Amino acid sequence: MTIEPFASVDELEAGWHTLNDEERARAQTLLARASRIIRADCPHWQRYEIRTPGLCADTCCEMVKRAMLADQNGAPAGVSQMNTTTGPFTDGYTFANPMGNLYMLDTEKRRLGAGAGRAFTLTMSGSGS
Repeated sequence: MTIEPFASVDELEAGWHTLNDEERARAQTLLARASRIIRADCPHWQRYEIRTPGLCADTCCEMVKRAMLADQNGAPAGVSQMNTTTGPFTDGYTFANPMGNLYMLDTEKRRLGAGAGRAFTLTMSGSGS
């Protein structure tokens, strides 16, 4: 059974930039993966989506955008820092997501209720005593 991603490639483009055919194909795959991650990591996502329609699509698009931006930085896979020196000039870079992984920020998880605590009580005495 295939479950629809929270967001479409068109929604990703609308909030970012026009994608070429290769990027569109990759984005479609990543949107489906990001949607599965949201469903797995945020079991109460439906409750939050009802309160704020589009929240899951927004989160999904941001996850995919982060992953796709990592592909565009031009660094070899796995690079977390890069320095170039030309004469007296030095440029230094540190890439936030060099492998292009899909992940949710803590703020995104909180928006979708992941890790939200609940209060409850336990009775430690015997029954009816």
